[in-house]
Amino acid sequence: IYSCCYLSRRLNQLSSHDPLWKRHCKKYWLISDEEKSQRNQSWKAIFISTYSDLGRYIRYYATLKKAWDDLEKYLGQRCPRMIGSLKESVREEDLDAVEAQIGCKLPDDYRCSFRIHNGQKLVVPGLMGSMALSNHYRSEDLLDIDTAAGGFQQRLGLKQCLPLTFCIHTGLSQYMALESVEGRNKYEIFYQCPDQMARNPSAIDMFITGTSYLEWFTSYVNKVVTGGYPIIRDQIFRYVHDKECVATTGDITVSVSTSFLPELSSVHPPHYFFTYRIRIEMSKDALPEKACQLDSRYWRITNAKGDVEEVQGPGVVGEFPIISPGRVYEYTSCTTFSTTSGYMEGYYTFHCLYYKDKFFNVTIPRFHMVCPTFKVSTARMVSRDAVVLMLETNHNEYAVDEDEDSTDTDEYEDRRRVLDIPAPSGRCPRHT
Repeated sequence: IYSCCYLSRRLNQLSSHDPLWKRHCKKYWLISDEEKSQRNQSWKAIFISTYSDLGRYIRYYATLKKAWDDLEKYLGQRCPRMIGSLKESVREEDLDAVEAQIGCKLPDDYRCSFRIHNGQKLVVPGLMGSMALSNHYRSEDLLDIDTAAGGFQQRLGLKQCLPLTFCIHTGLSQYMALESVEGRNKYEIFYQCPDQMARNPSAIDMFITGTSYLEWFTSYVNKVVTGGYPIIRDQIFRYVHDKECVATTGDITVSVSTSFLPELSSVHPPHYFFTYRIRIEMSKDALPEKACQLDSRYWRITNAKGDVEEVQGPGVVGEFPIISPGRVYEYTSCTTFSTTSGYMEGYYTFHCLYYKDKFFNVTIPRFHMVCPTFKVSTARMVSRDAVVLMLETNHNEYAVDEDEDSTDTDEYEDRRRVLDIPAPSGRCPRHT
């Protein structure tokens, strides 16, 4: 419209009609009536001045600005100290300087987000979520642009990858690929996962967390502000709750949420680590004599191959909680699979406090755990191809396992024991 207004007098008159620019200011820049009155400018002047500064981001700005505004409003009410860790926006020249420093172009959606907020300070809790087990803690900060640039990777296995997040406790980062190299797609976001079965240190597998910065950031914010991720002790915990994963037995309701832990998992050998949070609640309308105490638990654990493991034991996480009307008891535990998915189900056994010889079982709903999409290291694939070529050259003197690249098998556990390769660290009491 701004360009066309020079073609004719009528278009010029039309382009000066302020309500027309008001719609665009609200749609593309999220300018409110209150902000307009504070700036004491016409809608047209506001649109033109904003476009001159942020015009290259017109496709992304409104979406990212709304995500940031929603996140700040939500956290301001629930995690106020996290708001204080956010940094002010950066300038265009700052982003240009980073591109010159790392020798790569930053995607416009990433640049646009940093024109709104320059990540956060390296503090706890991290904006991008936390996770805690009895002997393990992770909290990811959203890195500011200078810290991210300082961690830009050029080593084999992570060439041209920029860290987006960082956990000061584990050293864990989520990376964004700035170029399509080493089997990655441009702007793909992932957790790195060193291949423990490869001698080549550049053999890095990937757990994919996003296809673009816009999708990665806005989907996370949506999970937070809609209550998809719970706020626990003033932190965002990345537990996912399936609304159908609830079971009620009498007056007691059991619900489960789960989370995948990439930092304690590996693709080769296949070792997929999950944590789950269980909530046990008695209806507030239950009669007082319904009060009871948990005695034991029973688990039936099934992996993707259909293998079943049964576990039975006293209490949960070393405790024997008492449940009474209106009371909630929650606890966290974990499990591991050698396949990319699996599920658990079972029951708790309680006894009544008023009738101590009365026992009953409470159903634990079936809950599924699925490893996120991952990619196998190209360095490992190249090494395997070289081995196959060598063996073929030697007239198949040695047998080759054609299923070596399978990501859904227990065979790697056997190989790990033979080769004496340590499994990932970070164990906790399982199936409690």
